[in-house]
Amino acid sequence: MQTRLLLARHGQTEWHAENRYAGTSEVALTSHGTEQAEGLASYLAALPAEQRPSALYCSPQDRAVRTADPAAKALRLTAEIVDELHEVHFGIAEGKTLDELRRTDPEAVDAFLADPVAGAFPGAEPTDQAADRGVAALRSIAARANGELVLVVAHNTLFRLTLCRLLGIPLHTYRTVFPRVRNAALTEIGIDGERTALLRFNQPTT
Repeated sequence: MQTRLLLARHGQTEWHAENRYAGTSEVALTSHGTEQAEGLASYLAALPAEQRPSALYCSPQDRAVRTADPAAKALRLTAEIVDELHEVHFGIAEGKTLDELRRTDPEAVDAFLADPVAGAFPGAEPTDQAADRGVAALRSIAARANGELVLVVAHNTLFRLTLCRLLGIPLHTYRTVFPRVRNAALTEIGIDGERTALLRFNQPTT
């Protein structure tokens, strides 16, 4: 039986405009990010009852929780925190932009841009481990959902790596195949045993 998962990235954060790597750092939503979270909630609540998520799962990080909260209220659900949905840790890139890193460690930036898996930033969570963590979390959620539609609120890079792994796409291409998961947009996948289908990607909700 296919279970459908709606994947939503958190709303815009204070580091978004500079494209600063947030990773496992705690970064607040901007006012626009809060509006995006409210827009996501309104979009989901306006769906016909049979098309609304029946459960909500969320990363433990504050920006994801604050994005999930309005949807939980609108859908009368309780957001269940799943620790494994946290964002990838970016090592020396945490809290920095690529331009800032290039001034201090240009070789690390060049290696990352050439191959973000083999050239992952020093100190970062290994990319394949992050992908496996994301896959395990989504498969566990799908098994519990038992054919229902559920909402999962988490993060840009974790979602991209997980999508690649589930769909059989080489991990080192994740930055080109999935350049960005948009804030508060919906990506839908169907999981049926070991099979995964991408049903929609980056559908706007605001």
